Amino acid sequence: MCQNTCRTDGFIEWTNLTGQGWGRFFVGPIQFGLCYGAVIACILLGGQSLKAIYLLSSPKGTIQLYQFVSIFGVLMVVLAQIPSFHSLRHINLVSLVLCLAYSACATSSSIYIGYSKNAPTKDYSINGSAQNRIFGSFNAISIIATTFGNGIVPEIQATIAPPVKGKMFKGLCVCYAVVVSTFFSVAISGYWAFGNQARGTVLANFMVDEKSLLPPWVLLMTNAFTLFQVVAVTLAYLQPTNEVLERKFADAKIDQFAIRNVVPRLVFRSLSVVIATTIAAMFPFFGDINAVIGAFGCIPLDFVLPMVFYNVTFKPSKHGLMFWANTLIATIFSALGVLGAISSIRQIGLDAKTYHLFANL
Repeated sequence: MCQNTCRTDGFIEWTNLTGQGWGRFFVGPIQFGLCYGAVIACILLGGQSLKAIYLLSSPKGTIQLYQFVSIFGVLMVVLAQIPSFHSLRHINLVSLVLCLAYSACATSSSIYIGYSKNAPTKDYSINGSAQNRIFGSFNAISIIATTFGNGIVPEIQATIAPPVKGKMFKGLCVCYAVVVSTFFSVAISGYWAFGNQARGTVLANFMVDEKSLLPPWVLLMTNAFTLFQVVAVTLAYLQPTNEVLERKFADAKIDQFAIRNVVPRLVFRSLSVVIATTIAAMFPFFGDINAVIGAFGCIPLDFVLPMVFYNVTFKPSKHGLMFWANTLIATIFSALGVLGAISSIRQIGLDAKTYHLFANL
């Protein structure tokens, strides 16, 4: 979720392809669930970044994670009141630059720690029973799928104005180039440096017993990049919820600063952020939330529905490669999505029992 945002323009694409029912009652709820899940994950990550910055100055500090999540939530309540974004491309560009910056910092920091005298003992064995390993594998697939959810937006935006094919291909190439260069570089270097002790977010491994394994200024810079990027992403992913609520309760025919529009905007945007913040504080398991988003949102929207709708809409020959390739991809990822959904919900249940609600991770 580095540089893109889900947009309600997706309704236009899916409605044109499959009809009003599919777009409104099936695809739409998944898209909005994906966006709101991303808001929860971003608020949690913002709180974790604030806590990391705090521990640099007060290693023995007693402020809990849920308090930092709440502080970040209050910040987002204020920023969410911005009436509208004339163009999200500027925010997306800033978000992309910050994403590349903190990914480079995280990768280089993992390599630095891996070679340092304070390097942790590397153990690449897989812990747990066979059952836990199997569920963990499907959970990991769901987390990886979350990164490819960014491809939804170039596909949607390319359908707004012709020609579609060239723009979509270029957009997806840029999107997946960023995914590969950020997600996988951080994941590979982090696993190399920390082995099976790697935590849900690689930044959490950079401090042991409230002591930094890096020069403090490096850790501060990395967390600052993360914090600013998360602010931009949260604002972007809040837009679909804002639009739906204000389309219902506000009046677009009058001035956006009229009392008739200001009051609903203040109430519903604040309520939306408060609910997301509460969930993030209660279940501070970033990897688990990403797995849920991937299983219930990204796998269906990225790997299943496009293949099914292509076959239904354009009706390629059943004797051709396109039909059977789409069918095979949709079938495999449908199974992975179901198993990933079971695994992600199971993991949240296990973590909630182990760490309790509002855990200070």
